[in-house]
Amino acid sequence: MSKKQFRTESKQLLDLMVNSIYTNKDIFLREIVSNASDAIDKLYFRSLTDTSIDIKKSDYQIRITADKQAGTLSISDNGCGMTKEDLENDLGTIAKSGSREFKARLESGADVDVIGQFGVGFYSAFMVSRKIVVESRAWGAEEAFRWESSGADGYTVSPCEKEGNGTVVTLYMKEDTDDDKYSEYLQEHKLRALIKKYSDFVRYPIRMTVTSRRLKEGSSDEYETVTEDATLNSITPIWKRPASEVTEEDYNSFYKEKFYDFEDPAAFIKQKTEGMVEYDALLFIPQRAPFDYYTRNYEKGLQLYSSGVLIMDKCSDLLPDYFGFVKGIVDSPDLSLNISREMLQQDRQLKLIAKNLEAKIKGRLLELMEKDREKYEKVFSAFGSRMKYGLYADYGTHKDALQDLVMFRSSFNGENATLKEYALRMKDGQKDIYYAPGDSAEQVSMLPQVEAAVARGYEVFYLCDPVDEFALISLGEYDGHPFVNVCSDEAGIGTEEEKESVKKENEACKDMLTFMKDSIAKVSAVRFTGGLKDHPACISSGGGLSANMEKTLNRMPGSEDEKVKAELVLEINLGHPVADKLKALYEQDRDKLASYSRLLYYDARMISGLPVDDPADLSSLLIALMTE
Repeated sequence: MSKKQFRTESKQLLDLMVNSIYTNKDIFLREIVSNASDAIDKLYFRSLTDTSIDIKKSDYQIRITADKQAGTLSISDNGCGMTKEDLENDLGTIAKSGSREFKARLESGADVDVIGQFGVGFYSAFMVSRKIVVESRAWGAEEAFRWESSGADGYTVSPCEKEGNGTVVTLYMKEDTDDDKYSEYLQEHKLRALIKKYSDFVRYPIRMTVTSRRLKEGSSDEYETVTEDATLNSITPIWKRPASEVTEEDYNSFYKEKFYDFEDPAAFIKQKTEGMVEYDALLFIPQRAPFDYYTRNYEKGLQLYSSGVLIMDKCSDLLPDYFGFVKGIVDSPDLSLNISREMLQQDRQLKLIAKNLEAKIKGRLLELMEKDREKYEKVFSAFGSRMKYGLYADYGTHKDALQDLVMFRSSFNGENATLKEYALRMKDGQKDIYYAPGDSAEQVSMLPQVEAAVARGYEVFYLCDPVDEFALISLGEYDGHPFVNVCSDEAGIGTEEEKESVKKENEACKDMLTFMKDSIAKVSAVRFTGGLKDHPACISSGGGLSANMEKTLNRMPGSEDEKVKAELVLEINLGHPVADKLKALYEQDRDKLASYSRLLYYDARMISGLPVDDPADLSSLLIALMTE
């Protein structure tokens, strides 16, 4: 029996696969089990038209046998088997895909599904084994053949004895090293874990003989060793079962077990899609954020299956960042896989699935908001910051997906409100949606401009999350209503008569206000304003950068060397007694006016939640005032 050589390109491909393509050794078992499932599929499909095949569907199985003493792992099936030519063609030429050719020949509408490409993933077994032996007997054949190879040096094919149809793949495991413990693949717990992770939903039972120690019946201290045949896989995934057979509790239990959560999900989404792309999806919306959700270490993504076989644990391309908290699975037979199932080609089907899922997630969140506001509030409390960041990211291109989902604390009732709810409550003739940023709702509610706006019957959003103001500015407007910061010079709250009166007063006191601005030297302007209730003065923002944005940006890492500065304006309450005092000082004591101007500036900063930028100057002013 002479050794046959792999073709040159096959040698190169084998070396590449073992050393480069497959980075996770664990997947070798998935590949061989998938090939076994393919072989059973082929025979089962033939049995639909060939009456000589009398195997019941319930009799098909895949069996795993570990022999620790011999150092071998065997995976057998009772599928279609292979002839000598099949062994040479499918295993002698790597990347010769019998399964793909078979699938291309299937009649339209046939209930058959081929997972992999035999002869490609099969060779991943060389990552863990020093020799592979394949013994196979094709259905209806009288002879069986043995294929054997120790790697790129070549292979042999020879007759052998084998009862019944099917294939047995035996791996002779490599010796353990300091870095790699190949013997662990002969441990029952490791094999169970690999089947559970990658092949739990293969449609045929995967069986293994297991041993365990149990208390003897009727005894409290005597044990016995029990050997039994165990099925390692679940076979039918929950997302493939009819909805009538699955309860909400079943979905909740699946979620908690699969995604390691102690709490039921807030909602789940089950979707089955056929047409341009075929897939099943089962998604879950958690109630709480994982501990690392807002860190760089968090990995978003859905588990991606191809016909029940796990090919990617976290496929990030299926979820946008702002819905990255969603957990779940997608199972599709239509995905284009490259030479390794570890990597997925970026193809049209994947993008189409992602687009459909995004719409489905948005719809489910809106439904939850409408039907169970308390639960939605809990979800939004956990993940709302990331959704609001989604409004800001990519120049606001995701506003259609997110603008109806985000909420902000409102002056209306002190609770969260959506943009739509605000718009429906707007006063007659109101054009703008008002907001005010700050560190907390309590602090924002006490801002002079907010008190003035609320007193006039306007609703104000309290923006207490650092991303809030950036999100609204990026969004620009909602339903034709621009967003306006009540603490900016664009707010313009008040009647036209009031605005005209303030304008005349500013013109009349122009020189005094310029003097005050120069005395402070840290504002772009000083001016009178109306309607601040009991507050003597406030800080407003000119230009596009607010005082709160200045504070947020300057807190960010990397901002130490280059601080940003907002254009600040000191506004004096024209209806407060301090306005008359300032006018009098301008005529009688301009030095004191200069001091009072700076005192009003520091007072306004503190009320606005801004730090005092010159504590020494404030201290000296107070001491001078106390010792007059």
